Amino acid sequence: MWSWTAPCPISLPYQNPSFYTAVAGVLSTEASMVATSAAAGIFSPPPFLLCRRRAPSKVLCASVVSAERNPSPVTTPSRPTASPSSVSPLTDVKGSHRSTLKDYFAESASLVRETEGGPPRWLVPVDCGPSSTDAPVLLYLPGLTGNGLGLTLHHHRLGKVFDMWCLHIPFTDRKSFMGLITLVEDVVKMEHCRAPNKPIYIVGESFGGCLALAVVARNPSIDLILILSNPATSYGAYPFQTEALLPATLMFPSKLPSSLFFMISLLSGVPLKMVGEKIGKLLPLEQIIGDISQDSDALSAYLSALSDFVSIETLVWKLELLKTGAAYANSRLSSFKAQTLILASGRDQLLPSKQEAERLRKVIEKCEVRVFEESNHALFLDADIDFVPTLSGAGFYRQGLRHNYVYDYLPPSPDEFQRMYNPQRWIETVMDPVMISTRDNGKLVRNLDGIPSQGPVLYVGYHMMLGFELVPLVARFWEERDILLRGIAHPMMYVQEKEGQFPPLSSYDIIRKMGAVPVSASNFYRLMSSRCHVLLYPGGVREALHRKGEEYKLFWPEQSEFVRMAARFGAKIIPFGCVGEDDVGELLLDYNDLSKIPYFKQAIQEITQEAVKLRTEAQGDVSNQDLYLPILLPKLPGRFYYYFGKPIKTQGREDELKSKEKADEVYLQVKTEVEKCLNFLKEKRNEDPYRNIFARIAYRGMHGSNSQVPTFDF
Repeated sequence: MWSWTAPCPISLPYQNPSFYTAVAGVLSTEASMVATSAAAGIFSPPPFLLCRRRAPSKVLCASVVSAERNPSPVTTPSRPTASPSSVSPLTDVKGSHRSTLKDYFAESASLVRETEGGPPRWLVPVDCGPSSTDAPVLLYLPGLTGNGLGLTLHHHRLGKVFDMWCLHIPFTDRKSFMGLITLVEDVVKMEHCRAPNKPIYIVGESFGGCLALAVVARNPSIDLILILSNPATSYGAYPFQTEALLPATLMFPSKLPSSLFFMISLLSGVPLKMVGEKIGKLLPLEQIIGDISQDSDALSAYLSALSDFVSIETLVWKLELLKTGAAYANSRLSSFKAQTLILASGRDQLLPSKQEAERLRKVIEKCEVRVFEESNHALFLDADIDFVPTLSGAGFYRQGLRHNYVYDYLPPSPDEFQRMYNPQRWIETVMDPVMISTRDNGKLVRNLDGIPSQGPVLYVGYHMMLGFELVPLVARFWEERDILLRGIAHPMMYVQEKEGQFPPLSSYDIIRKMGAVPVSASNFYRLMSSRCHVLLYPGGVREALHRKGEEYKLFWPEQSEFVRMAARFGAKIIPFGCVGEDDVGELLLDYNDLSKIPYFKQAIQEITQEAVKLRTEAQGDVSNQDLYLPILLPKLPGRFYYYFGKPIKTQGREDELKSKEKADEVYLQVKTEVEKCLNFLKEKRNEDPYRNIFARIAYRGMHGSNSQVPTFDF
């Protein structure tokens, strides 16, 4: 499932000019020019320049080898490319195949046996679909085992948005830490030379985190983005469990038994994850037992391959290498400036990763942390972890010098969406929302058939208390119509002025994963120009944090900019209303009540000061953008109702709506339609015999749990 491609000496380039001519045709454009120049005798390029090319699409990994031998170059076809910005949320990623732990162990066993005794090398995954010509480079640096296939479970997604290089270090290799730094630095400098305006991603896992920190610290002038997974920088300051096994290994012969590696793998949590993954699928018992047996065989084969090559001396060497790497990385943290994301496991049995992540966050200037409480040390081998949405949610994916919230967005695959939505699915089950849309001919239908398929479309509506309506709304559009609603959100979900009582930015990752962007004219323009389906709440925070007696009241500013922007791109504007918040809870203490209590008043002031200010020039209630958390008295759940009015067309009216007076007329029309939608739903829901949750439970008990519960006539 992997093959060698164009091996090159690690120390000196080939001296035969005909070799450079032979490989020039299969390299990327830049490297071809270098190879041609080398053939002409202009200069001798470093060996890795001869490895930038696409490998056969039928193999798992093409190995860019630094070898001590001199075989003939291999010609391979290039693979197709596509821009990440053109990826549809439900089509291009729908057929992606995600590798399993069994695939990982089977390939790893083969890789170990084929590469032991050789030098480190770069693996280029080619089982992961087309990569974009504009995609940034991602360099994966493995843990102490040196296995370059550590991202196997994520190749299918990462390969669509990155040009991936995975470092493989044979376990018996004795290259020093400085030698490994040089090996990685050579590629970093080459890629920076090739595309100076693109970032280079370095993903370091465990020991690879120390190596990544060292490389980034030594190259402050290069735009490097660092992703650390359970970095081993705490080694030396904490009793490393595997180090305690060393005295016991003295009883073994020179070759260590596979049982020792199995003990270490248990600490990493991988075997238990394999069993849990199979049981969680709720398959027939015989199939579960068979699958677990096959997975166990693959794991045993991998551990056996390791034990065949690893001696006590090698293990001691690796731990000394780790100690050197951790000390080197820690000594350079004070001057570290690179954008850094740390992924920490809550159940890491090998390292205190959660505590170490917090320590690094305080030391590194531009550092964010994401904790996965249920994961073990081998974070990237956890099938429940989606690497690409994690990057997207943290705002860590960009193709240029600056992050673009619209063009750099990575939509989730259907499987990724389901994993994000499942924890929130109870809202859909309990509230059983009724959605009514309007076709172009004015006919009402109980579904989203009246929603246009093609964008740009602008949905303008009422914001329930705390945004209760968002989860069912976004989920229904995704599941019924394959439409990804991209919301325009408050900047507080993206930027914090200072740390304090405000929830951490990680609390809003799910909002960013689903494509919401901070409110700004430029982001609105880009969404419209990209023909997106855009969700806009003109009432914003004031509407979502309304006071007692203000349910279903609009707090819209007297500004019609969204109308003119929609007209500029011929977008359809769909007014909508949603009701049901008063069937969920009663507002017990609102802003006015809490402001009279000194403790809460101070908390409101502090939280508001930490957030980015909006509508500072507005007058009246709209200008009150104070943030607070209302206290609600829960009710027996009722039902959510959504009504999407008839689309208001702006196509062909671009010149007309440039006039502020005409735009204000359409703005008033949209606002009036939203109010009509709200009044319609408030009146008609009283006629719904299934508004009460017990009536819906009884209906489904008689007609099946998946049956659609009726509602009022319309």
